[in-house]
Amino acid sequence: MDVSLLTDKYEITMLDAALRNGRAARRCAFEVFARRLPAGRRFGVVAGTGRLLELLRDFRFEAAELEFLRSSGAAGEQTLDYLSGYRFAGTIWGYAEGETFFPGSPVLTVEGTFAEAVVLETLVLSVLNHDSAVAAAASRMTAAAQGRPCFDMGARRTHERSALAAARAAVVAGFSGTSALEAGRLWGIPTIGTAAHAFTLLHDTEREAFEAQVASQGAATTLLVDTFDVASAVRTAVEVAGPELASVRLDSGDLPALAREVRAQLDALGAGDTGITVTSDLDEYSIAALAAAPVTAYGVGTRLVTGSGAPTAEMVYKMVAREDAQGQVRGVAKSAGGKSTISGAKWAGRRLDRAGQATEEVVVCGVGERPNRAALPGSLRPLQVPLVVNGEIDEQWIGPDGLARAVDRHRASRAELPPWALRLSGGDPAIPTTVMPPREVL
Repeated sequence: MDVSLLTDKYEITMLDAALRNGRAARRCAFEVFARRLPAGRRFGVVAGTGRLLELLRDFRFEAAELEFLRSSGAAGEQTLDYLSGYRFAGTIWGYAEGETFFPGSPVLTVEGTFAEAVVLETLVLSVLNHDSAVAAAASRMTAAAQGRPCFDMGARRTHERSALAAARAAVVAGFSGTSALEAGRLWGIPTIGTAAHAFTLLHDTEREAFEAQVASQGAATTLLVDTFDVASAVRTAVEVAGPELASVRLDSGDLPALAREVRAQLDALGAGDTGITVTSDLDEYSIAALAAAPVTAYGVGTRLVTGSGAPTAEMVYKMVAREDAQGQVRGVAKSAGGKSTISGAKWAGRRLDRAGQATEEVVVCGVGERPNRAALPGSLRPLQVPLVVNGEIDEQWIGPDGLARAVDRHRASRAELPPWALRLSGGDPAIPTTVMPPREVL
């Protein structure tokens, strides 16, 4: 997929003007952070880093893109010449994918010339805002599921490309698989899916449909039992597949009550090992409401891929430092209005108590360029890792291996949070964020 024009026009017009007046080569630092979490959320989840690095690897302006910029008047010849050879040669530090974050956390820092960094704003934000929103919702769902597996079934509820990103982000936050085959191919995610109501309706009887499915997939399948009468379908399912039937699926009705009835019926039929998968517009709240029900797994669609009411992580991409006329890098900040920023590139660490529980997010500011990492005392767990160094992308964050690392990081990061972080009721961020200059960190 061409990615260079996944760019807002003002990034190109700023570049054009900066090239004209000679400021485009100034060294700069841009940071990605969220001023606040979506209402009621107690933590965010960084997701999309691996996808972003994959896209950055392919961020090139080829002849077709350059001709569009020329014909649309977005850029002059000097800018087109610069973009024709564009390769990001700077450095990017960021929270490891899967890490939890809080208001003010410097989730990503892009260091390079103004020309290199400014054109990445839209790409960075569109990836991180979407994927992190889905991952935050997914984390709340997997926490509510209390160890029962959750599966992504949202591909039919969003844009086809967003569905793939959502599937990956959900796995970062603990989902066990996806219905989206392309996501499985790209990142090695386990894929799931058996049959819909249409398959039952295709056949003359429900028994005939079940027989066809079992003949094709074996008893290790999931039979959908709520097309007509649930009790009759459960009985037929066990008769057809035997007690080795892996699972039945409920997609409608009063799920807690229905799950209990089906569990009792399966047990009475000798299918005590047959699980119960539930779907039907689930979110973290309905999953939590099913905690006492004999449910084996959850399939989540619309609410997952739309961030369960928070479709963006509300991250922004702001310049925090730039080189002056004397070649010194100085901190810069916006001060007007209600959207002020904090100048200087930053390090971040998480303070843990003796039991290993997070108590504080500490953000250490530099005067301009980021302070030496030694400014973080040993009592803090460092949060940022190098993602790109002098234009060289660290490939360990990309592909199936990168996704596996993100899964592990999220599991460990969420486990550090205090117990109230996992409450579904509205509340403040689970831990406070403290911003300070290096000399004040003790």
